[in-house]
Amino acid sequence: MKFSTEYLTFNTKKHRELINITKEVERILIGSGIKEGMALVSAMHITAGVFINDAESGLHRDIEEWLQKLAPEGPDYFHHRTGESNGDAHLKNLLVGHQVIVPVTKGTLDMGPWQQIFYAEFDGQRNKRLVIKIMGE
Repeated sequence: MKFSTEYLTFNTKKHRELINITKEVERILIGSGIKEGMALVSAMHITAGVFINDAESGLHRDIEEWLQKLAPEGPDYFHHRTGESNGDAHLKNLLVGHQVIVPVTKGTLDMGPWQQIFYAEFDGQRNKRLVIKIMGE
């Protein structure tokens, strides 16, 4: 079995942002030479996430509004009493999840026709990393 690992760094312009990273994952997969296996895509910060869904702007707005309802920005979270101000970002990470695994078949990401991979930033405007690990033969 072969392994290939690459890191991406994000420094978003906005505090919260969704970024389509499918093309970057595909580029890394092609560079790995792996034809059968899986790709692990994992945010390396507890205030960011990774998910798979449609690349449709209305849906993205729905996702952002849903996350704001479930983990609103601003309330007096207990976490804020430690000197932090990003309690909502930690909760949004739990809702979205921090990683996805995508099957690799015949050298391509084996996803449905509308599926795309997204990096979700919940506490941005600073450097954050993501690891992409391709595993297989």
